[in-house]
This record gives sequence, structure tokens and C-alpha cells, in this order.
Amino acid sequence: MKHVIKGFDQMSLVDWDGMVASTLYTSGCNFRCPYCHNSGLVLFPDQYESIPIDEILDYVKEHNDFIDGVVITGGEPCIHKNIGGFIKQLREVGVGVKLDTNGSFPDLLESLIDKELLDYVAMDVKAPLDFDSYSKSAGITDRRTFEKVRDSIDLLMEGRIDYEFRMTVVPALHRASDLQRVAEQIKGARRFVLQNYVPRDTLDPAFLSETPYDAERLEEFKKMMAPMFDECMIRGEA
Repeated sequence: MKHVIKGFDQMSLVDWDGMVASTLYTSGCNFRCPYCHNSGLVLFPDQYESIPIDEILDYVKEHNDFIDGVVITGGEPCIHKNIGGFIKQLREVGVGVKLDTNGSFPDLLESLIDKELLDYVAMDVKAPLDFDSYSKSAGITDRRTFEKVRDSIDLLMEGRIDYEFRMTVVPALHRASDLQRVAEQIKGARRFVLQNYVPRDTLDPAFLSETPYDAERLEEFKKMMAPMFDECMIRGEA
């Protein structure tokens, strides 16, 4: 994991609901979502200083009297195949671990779950689950990568670990009919989160001028989708 961690928020109250967490940002991603607001981390990770793992472990160990857990996000953490070893080190410090992922590495995800290295998984759902829609929203061209996303959805819905699916709603890409399709395709999921789009530092500069949906419209989407899930919520400013 050397030179992999490019950001370290020592304390966050918003990255893991109900938890006081430290948040780590890993470098690189295999997706190219045009609306991604971590574009520098995805495209030019070398411009950021790397955070030594020992520094993170020392901080979490020293403050685990009030740090409930660590959130590992990105980028896409699972492009780093040795991430399990790092998570094990966090476990040994005595904190919970939440993983944010795009779901394109189901084998690694299953291994982390089997080894009981994770407490919570937040998986992004980029679009309705057909290749054309997904490729447009996620910037992928490989159909097998898309199939792996579906595999991860199936894995999480087995319910062996607490999880949420979350979707950043972008007006240029997602209409009410798209959200309805997503709800039908993953009906019965434990938790679904609508995230409002923030036009900031986007990978495709054209999306900087995209106006997010307002709060009323997001509430309409939530009302439409809520019957399909155990829990449905909105996260983010409108």
C-alpha cells in the first residue's frame, strides 16, 4: 500500500452514518465517470503527497477512544490488490472498517467479507443495470467489468454484511425512469441512498455547468423508490 493513500481526514461525521470516522482516500480508479468530483485523485494521483500507513495507524490507535471506524474510499480502493493486508492492520488497532467501492472487483470484495475484515460496504450504482446505460455513466467500455458490478450487487444482497447501494443523481444522465429501473432491478436491497450531484472538479469539465436536482425533485424520487427497499434516504445538499 505504499504511495497509495493520498488523503487522510482525521475525523469525519458524514462519511459513515452514526459513526465518528477517519477517512482515507486511495489513488486511481478503473472507472471514468464524467461527473466524478475526485478527478485529480483519479487522473493525476501523483500530484498528491502520499500518506505513510504508519502515520494513519498511529493516529487511529492513539484516538480509538473516540474514532469508531475508518472509511476507505477513493478513487477505487479495490484496484489495490493488497488492500486486505492494510485493512487487517486497521482491524488489529481495534476499529471498524467501511469500504466505498464501485463494485467491479467482486472476488476481492468477497474475500474481504469472508475474512471478516469489513463492517460495512457502500457500493455505488451508476445507472440502470444495462451495459449501454452503465458505460455512459461510468465511462467503461469493457462488458466484463459491467458484469462484475452485477456480481457484486448479488454478493451484497446475500446479506452477509451490512451495506448500502448509493447513486449520485445527475440530471444529464439520470431521469425518473432511470431511477425507477434501478429500483426494480435491485428491489429488496437493504438500503438505497440517493446522493445529490455536486458540480465540482469534475472529470469532464462540461459537467461543471450541470445544475443539480432541487430538494423537492429528490424527495419525489425517494418517494417513488422507497417501496422497493428496506430503507431509502437522501444524502447531500440540494
